[in-house]
Amino acid sequence: MTHAVHGSVRLRGVAKAYRDASGVRTVLDGIDLDLAPGEFVAVSGPSGSGKSTLLNIVAAIESADAGSVVVGGVNLAGVPEPASTLFRRRHVGVVFQFFNLIDTLTVRENLALPLALAGRGDDGRVDALLETLGLADRADCFPDVLSGGEQQRVGVARAMVHEPAVILADEPTGSLDEAAGEAVLDLLAGVVAEGVTVLIVTHSAMAAARADRRLELHHGRLSE
Repeated sequence: MTHAVHGSVRLRGVAKAYRDASGVRTVLDGIDLDLAPGEFVAVSGPSGSGKSTLLNIVAAIESADAGSVVVGGVNLAGVPEPASTLFRRRHVGVVFQFFNLIDTLTVRENLALPLALAGRGDDGRVDALLETLGLADRADCFPDVLSGGEQQRVGVARAMVHEPAVILADEPTGSLDEAAGEAVLDLLAGVVAEGVTVLIVTHSAMAAARADRRLELHHGRLSE
């Protein structure tokens, strides 16, 4: 497998705060993080601790208030749209906690879309992923007829289909039973073996146990 950028991630002094009715709430407080290409890292922590915000900043979906965010040697801090979107389409796969599938596209079309956006054709990879995740018989279905677990697996496949250098996954096994969760984790471990960097946030001890490293996010700070 070849990638246009290598899958390293380097955060230095990353901070993020939100203002709400009670004032300013700091969710990330000077985060430093290094991920090597081909490393599988899990981040755990209580709900509301900033885990999803951390993923969104690495994906350049949100911008940090301070600090540097370097993914694959590219400094994403302050990169404007549409450049950050283009970078993500080509080099980053994101598994969203609430799936974010496009309701008007079939399962197969949802998976083919990242390839089209990256300017690539489907060389059979879509059907191969659907087969691997036990979704071949759902390829022509629309998302609204899928179970939550099936939607989750489609979301994982969509994040992987364009062969990104980095995959970021928000609770990738959250809607799955143990067998389906293990299948997804096996798939993630397989791409790690091919040099892809995987960063997940999870409450699942089973998922965290599959990672090379497990980090905890509490009070805006990461600890090993």
